[in-house]
Amino acid sequence: MSGINKYKVSEELFAKAQEYIPGGVNSPVRAFRDVDAIPPFIVRGDGSKIYDEDGNEYIDYVGSWGPMILGHNNKLVNEKLKEQIDKSLSFGAPTRLEVEIAELITELVSSVEMVRLVNSGTEATMSAIRLARGYTGRNKIVKFAGNYHGHGDSLLVQAGSGALTHGVPSSGGVPETISQNTIVAEYNSIMSVENIFKEQGTDIAAVIMEPVSGNMGVVSPTKEFMDFVRKTTKDYGSLLIIDEVMTGFRVAIGGAQSLYKVEPDLTCFGKIIGGGMPVGAYGGKKDIMKYVAPLGPVYQAGTLSGNPLSVTAGITTLTYLKENPQVYIELERKGSLLQEGIESAIKEFNVDALVNRVGSMLTLFFSKDKVVDYTSAKQCDTKKYASFFKNMLQQGIYLPPSQFEACFISMTHTDEDIRKTVEAVRNAFKSL
Repeated sequence: MSGINKYKVSEELFAKAQEYIPGGVNSPVRAFRDVDAIPPFIVRGDGSKIYDEDGNEYIDYVGSWGPMILGHNNKLVNEKLKEQIDKSLSFGAPTRLEVEIAELITELVSSVEMVRLVNSGTEATMSAIRLARGYTGRNKIVKFAGNYHGHGDSLLVQAGSGALTHGVPSSGGVPETISQNTIVAEYNSIMSVENIFKEQGTDIAAVIMEPVSGNMGVVSPTKEFMDFVRKTTKDYGSLLIIDEVMTGFRVAIGGAQSLYKVEPDLTCFGKIIGGGMPVGAYGGKKDIMKYVAPLGPVYQAGTLSGNPLSVTAGITTLTYLKENPQVYIELERKGSLLQEGIESAIKEFNVDALVNRVGSMLTLFFSKDKVVDYTSAKQCDTKKYASFFKNMLQQGIYLPPSQFEACFISMTHTDEDIRKTVEAVRNAFKSL
C-alpha cells in the first residue's frame, strides 16, 4: 500500500468545495486548519464507525459533535423517521409531536416547566438572552472566557484588558455597541464573578454558562463555583442561563445541572434532543417563559421550529434514554475505560498530557498543568495535538480536529473499539 494516497477522493472534493463554499466547509472547524490537514469527506456511518468517500473506516469520537449518543444509523430512530417521512417533511403548523417532546423535556429536567423549540443551539442561546433582558429590563450579560454559546452577536466576545472591562468583538461584523453589553468573566473563578457583580450587578440581566465546558476542551466547574454563581445571580435579581446544548441528556438524564445540583432560571438545549437532526430549545419556569410571544412582549419566531423530523428523532432518542437508565452507567464505564487507557499510555511514554472527563465527554490536553479555565487551556501544545491527531487519523481513529473540543463516546463503542483506540494512542505517543 506504500505510496497510495488513501484520501484522494476527499482531497479532490475539498478542492472543489473551496470554489463554491467559503473555506470549503459550512462550519469552520470542519476545515481541519487547526490540525493542518485535509478533512475526509464522510459518506456514511454505522454504530461507532464512520466511512469516508475513499472507503476508509474510522472509529468515531466526534459523533456529529455529540448527538449520536445511540450511535450512527440507529435502527429505532431511522424507523420512526421513515414513518414520519411518509406523512410529510414539514408543516409550519402545530403538531402532536411538539407537545410530546415539550412534555418529555419538562419531565426529565426539573428546572424546566415550559419550553420553546427552535432550530439550533445558537437560536436557543440568542433567544434565552433576549428573554432574560426582556424579563429583567436590563441589558448586560455575563459570559465566561472559553465558553461558546453559538455565533450570536452578543456572544462572539472576548475579554478586554482588565477584569472589569466590557467585551470586545471576536468576529468581524459584530458592532462594538452590542459587545459592550457583554462582560467576560473567568470560568471557575469566584473572585472574577464577585468583582463583576460588585461593580455592575444591578445592570446585569443574566449570566450564561456551560455547566461543563466543551468548547475549550472538557473543563468541569467546581461545586463551590457553581453554587456561588447561582447565589450571586439570585442576590442581584439576575437570571442564570445554563447552556446544556452539549451536555443536556449527554452527561446525565437530567443534564449537567442535575450532576452539580444547580437549578437555573433558563436552560438551552440542542444536539441530543434532535437525535442527530438539527434542533434547539430553551425553557424554564412558567413565569419567565410567559414573557415570550404570543403571551408576552419578547418576540421570537421560527418558520420551521418544531420540524416533525427533528422532533421525531428527538422523542425517540429521549424516550430510549428515559426507559433505559443503564445507558448512563455503561457510558460512564466506557468513558472510564478509555480515560484509564490513555492515562496509562501518558505515564508509559512520559508525555506532558492529561485527560479531563465528565461521563461520556472527554478531552486529551497536551499540557503539563491542570486545565481548569480558558487561561490554562491556552497553554496547551496545539502543534503537538495536531501531530497526534494526524497520526490517530492514519490509524483509523477520528478525533475532534482541534485541541479545544470534546470527544464523545456512544453506546455503540465497544470495549474492542476502546482497546484499539488506546493502542493507537500508544503508537501516536511513540512517534511524538
